[in-house]
Amino acid sequence: MQNPANPEPSPARLALAWLRDLVISVLIAALVILFIYQPVQVEGTSMMPALENQERIFINKFAYRMGIEKISRGDLVVFWFPGEPGKSYIKRVVGLPGDRVSIDRGTVFVNGSRLPEDYVPARYRDSLSAPETRVPDGHYYVLGDHRSSSSDSRSWGPIGRDSIYGRAVFVYWPLARIGPVR
Repeated sequence: MQNPANPEPSPARLALAWLRDLVISVLIAALVILFIYQPVQVEGTSMMPALENQERIFINKFAYRMGIEKISRGDLVVFWFPGEPGKSYIKRVVGLPGDRVSIDRGTVFVNGSRLPEDYVPARYRDSLSAPETRVPDGHYYVLGDHRSSSSDSRSWGPIGRDSIYGRAVFVYWPLARIGPVR
């Protein structure tokens, strides 16, 4: 027997409620992806071992854009490649605006002091040198962690702040590597 105080909803009413919830969910997901977190696939080996080829990660696009976080030394930033504005790269920030960066036989120096880089295993280092570069205002010096297979600021110089659009924050695939970016 149907309770008149609480009638059963009709199939049409259930379908409309379900459709409303679906539309709201899709809108929220779109807003999150457009303005906060974006899934991307890593292409290449230049950030090994922190990020591996074909891994899928989330990047935070909101924190830098809104000024909630400042770009810091050690951040893994995602930016539009200077030579091809439609192509994205992920590299580690080693030099901030105003810093003097030099590389002597694979060892990075910032403002005359050796940069501790425990995130670069010995097998991924190279023995290249680069003359001292002063990082201009509004620019960052970025390097790949796999130095012997990375195209980075050693080749094309510091990147502009306006090219940086996110920070790598979380690996979600493969499941064996799920967790915060290291």
